[in-house]
Amino acid sequence: MDLSHDPQSDSPKKRRKPVLRNLYDRATLERRLAAEPFARRTVSFYRYVRLDDPKAVRDQLFAEWDALGVFGRVYVAREGINTQISVPEPNWTAFADALYAWTEFDRMPFKFAVEDDGKSFLKLTIKVRHQIVADGLAEDEYDVTDVGRHLTAAEWNALMKAGNAVVVDMRNHYESEVGHFEGAVLPEADTFREELPEVLQKLRGKEDAPVLLYCTGGVRCEKTSAYLKHHGFQNVNQLHGGIIDYIRQVKQEGLENTFKGVNFVFDERLGERISDDVIAHCHQCRTPWDLHTNCANKACNLLFLQCPTCAAEHEGTCSTECHEIIHLPDEAQAEIRRNVGAQGGTKRFHRARPEEFNQGAFAPKTT
Repeated sequence: MDLSHDPQSDSPKKRRKPVLRNLYDRATLERRLAAEPFARRTVSFYRYVRLDDPKAVRDQLFAEWDALGVFGRVYVAREGINTQISVPEPNWTAFADALYAWTEFDRMPFKFAVEDDGKSFLKLTIKVRHQIVADGLAEDEYDVTDVGRHLTAAEWNALMKAGNAVVVDMRNHYESEVGHFEGAVLPEADTFREELPEVLQKLRGKEDAPVLLYCTGGVRCEKTSAYLKHHGFQNVNQLHGGIIDYIRQVKQEGLENTFKGVNFVFDERLGERISDDVIAHCHQCRTPWDLHTNCANKACNLLFLQCPTCAAEHEGTCSTECHEIIHLPDEAQAEIRRNVGAQGGTKRFHRARPEEFNQGAFAPKTT
């Protein structure tokens, strides 16, 4: 946290409030992270719990966590909290104690990253949102606390092997493209808001069948299970702790791993390998490849799959247009970024579909 204050700060009336946001550019943040002499622990957690004043919660959490050197991305809403962060190892106990001191967050279960190089986040961002997982529905549309049964990894495997369950991936298409459970229903949606009605439509007529839901850490399945129960599904189940905790249980208990490929994650890593299977392909040449990257043209920033050969040939860009842009003078590139920003900007996790690229060619950009 930046605690800079007015030179006349001896007067309480003139003292500036702490700045509860990051003040540094990406290059500075990267240098700062690389220079740290300690390890970090990447962890995620969520809880649906009533928070009457999300902004006050946000401000207090930022002050507490910034003081402990926590980085990450956090959403706070009236319906609860959704967190993906990295915590300095020396401060882990202090962090956990501070979190558990909140009545709303006491005994919060943690899910630790499968692969962790300590570089998952560069800064701390805590945002107040209408919902921690945006479903586009009214707050009282359905009861988000009336959720399905939580399954352990062993229970999950057993129900999958039984053969009569419907397995549903509740992540976005670009996540399931690189890794999923075999035989799962894979929605084509780009957002959770789009995914709920799509899944409901796909499952019509199967209201009495066992439904097995999974996602990265559980937060999207929690809401989906309540949504499906509201719509008459009788046997709704979800993978407790999501893919992250599934693989922990698999390793700890010596279970069969039925997840194939990479678990996509929304941080600097972009993915953690769960199995050696490569089930996706480079979007440009169709070579087997399953690691995402963002287009090197910052005005584009498209999330796509690009193998090392194509990355070298096209200098990390997704299209001829973007390749030309990265060779423009710096000021010309800056002007393009300003124009894009004026139109709403780019998001790191907007992505391309494989069919948008011409096989065997450096594809023209499509939007």
